[in-house]
Amino acid sequence: MNLIKNQIKQLVQKHLVKLDSGLADLAFIVEYPTTEKFGDYTVSVALKAGKLLKLPPLELAGKLADSLKKDTKIAKIFSKIEVVAPGFINFYLSEEFLNNRAKEVLSQKEKFGQVVSRKSQKIQLEFISANPTGPLTVGNGRGGFYGDVLGNVLKLCGHSVVKEYLINDAGNQIASLGHSVLKDELAVYKGEYIDELHGRLKNLVEPMAVGQWAAEIILHELLQQTIEEGMKIKFDVWFSENKELRESQKIEKVIAWLKAKNYLYESEGAWWFKSSEHGDTRDRVLVKGNGEFTYLAQDFAYLVNKFSERKFDLVINIWGADHHGDVPGLLAAADVLGYKDKQIVTLMQFVRLFKDGKEVRMSKRMGTYVAMSELLEMVDHDAVRFLFLMYSNNSHINFDLNLAQERSEKNPVYYVQYAYARISGILRQPESVNVSLAGKLELEYQEEAERSLLKTLLKLPEILEQISEDYEVQKLPGYAIEIADKFHQFYNTCRVIDDGKANTSRLALVKLTQKVLGEVLEIIGISAPEKM
Repeated sequence: MNLIKNQIKQLVQKHLVKLDSGLADLAFIVEYPTTEKFGDYTVSVALKAGKLLKLPPLELAGKLADSLKKDTKIAKIFSKIEVVAPGFINFYLSEEFLNNRAKEVLSQKEKFGQVVSRKSQKIQLEFISANPTGPLTVGNGRGGFYGDVLGNVLKLCGHSVVKEYLINDAGNQIASLGHSVLKDELAVYKGEYIDELHGRLKNLVEPMAVGQWAAEIILHELLQQTIEEGMKIKFDVWFSENKELRESQKIEKVIAWLKAKNYLYESEGAWWFKSSEHGDTRDRVLVKGNGEFTYLAQDFAYLVNKFSERKFDLVINIWGADHHGDVPGLLAAADVLGYKDKQIVTLMQFVRLFKDGKEVRMSKRMGTYVAMSELLEMVDHDAVRFLFLMYSNNSHINFDLNLAQERSEKNPVYYVQYAYARISGILRQPESVNVSLAGKLELEYQEEAERSLLKTLLKLPEILEQISEDYEVQKLPGYAIEIADKFHQFYNTCRVIDDGKANTSRLALVKLTQKVLGEVLEIIGISAPEKM
């Protein structure tokens, strides 16, 4: 399906070149207007092109609009093209186009949101990857929902996606875990889970062996259980650092290669990576004086595994904001290995929980933090997931437990799910069940609430394509709320069933809303209840 935004862009580019061949490579975007009175789509390319051609933007926009109106393709899609100061061109979809697209979507069996990518890639999403030294925290869990939904979107847009969890089951943190379970003078971790592990592993005495056993228990009984059952996230790969990188000596191999290429130097018994020569603010240690590898050394071997062995085209790492200082080192590593611009790091900001206006600071059961499993005991999964996803990555979340637990329209997820349940209720009515929407259905959308809802529904493929390019997953719950808003306005304005008879056009619109909203909820990963 050729998206409407793409069609507009192609047509505008074509007619820009007609006006001046020097504008062939001019970059611009097609946007949604701030309000519906300004049309369905808008472009501001005349503002930029006017400067280049030394013409008033409004005059250039007028010339471009006149040229567009003469194109036969335009008449099939738009009823009006309007020029607005200081140089915007607004496009209004025609009734005929809306009608035809609605019938097309209603009749197709495949998902409406599937988009054929212009360049399909093999993409790895590596997220959460919390050390197996304790339960999953609320902060680490935030990136889990984000990565899960981003993977869903990328798959729908035609990419091959692998969702992966890196298990850091080697190194100092495992030894520290062992000391903690043994409760000796080098103990680091605390909490009831440590007390339980101490009782279960009391017959072991060697810290590293205790740490490895404890890490295995934590991984399976705490982390995986919370992630798979509580957060409803299914990873394609659980990648063990110890088995995949340590036992195979892949870290030693890449260190030897770096030494041979003169990317490392020795100082005070440690081996340092010359990362400052590759965009970093400083050089970084790869091998400590005691021979222990750093996280960055592991990252080097992991990068080779991802790109040279498993042939990913792109890797997206989703990290907590506390790891921002590690990003330059990773990017420098990718640079020297020949993987520059194939590695993206997305940072997730912090989460704070509030109840009755006061911050919930810690968990007595787990330690000095709030565990994701505890939050999911207090709040339904759908509410946690939806509310976390509503925020952009670079925004802190102040999570209101009172709001999340409320079952009213004040709660965004309840509001959206209630819209879906109301839709399902309409379609269960005898007057609706007996109406066939197959065949040559002529739809008539005369009320503004009908047209507004329909135009919102038809945005889904464009929303998904946009997220696949900018990774702004928060647009998806925002879109779900927009659909719910438009549906409630439609429901309150237009009668679908009147005097025991269903309005076929409106019933078709209700069915279309069910299809699109159901897809959106599925992509987000929350339930679509038919009754509430």
